[in-house]
Amino acid sequence: MSLEISAAALRSLPAQVTKGVCEALFVEAEPYPETQAVAEIALDLQGIPGTRHYGFTRKAGPREPWYGRGMEMRSGRQITVISREELSAISAAMQVATVAPEWIGANIVTSGIPHLTLLPAGTRIVFAEATLVVEAPNAPCRIAGKAIARHLSPDSAPGGLDLAFPAKAKGLRGVVATVERAGTIRAGEAITVKVPPQTLWQSG
Repeated sequence: MSLEISAAALRSLPAQVTKGVCEALFVEAEPYPETQAVAEIALDLQGIPGTRHYGFTRKAGPREPWYGRGMEMRSGRQITVISREELSAISAAMQVATVAPEWIGANIVTSGIPHLTLLPAGTRIVFAEATLVVEAPNAPCRIAGKAIARHLSPDSAPGGLDLAFPAKAKGLRGVVATVERAGTIRAGEAITVKVPPQTLWQSG
């Protein structure tokens, strides 16, 4: 099999840079997966000290069925990032007044970054003192859906908003990221998003 692929057949995009704002910051709270607002977060290379997703490694779960449950693996989920625009889109799709970022475990809420959830792996989100690297899109789950239902319809039976969130938030749930450069990030600061060159992989 030839390893040569016609240049015309490749779908490539150059590197891009865009600007946005860190609208709000949140750290872990109770009950899981909820978070609470803070003015700043001191990040180290393992994430947010003292939180559930802190560390270079984590245990495999249902998102990684190719590993045994509980097997230790590299963590790509130190930080959860979501956008104000996509939260609004989720609310509209679920036909509710609002979906608050702290209900669904967000650490960082941005604005001004188009299609945040579609940022490719390797994208750098650059703050004044720290840099994050996007690892993957964040898949919406029923745990976050239950948190939404707890706030908006606490007396309703299961099978309503808890299931609507995973269905309606696909492609809008934001991204998970790791810390590449440690430092303090602050609510309200400007951020720069550096998207690497992209070429759609093909087998031939």
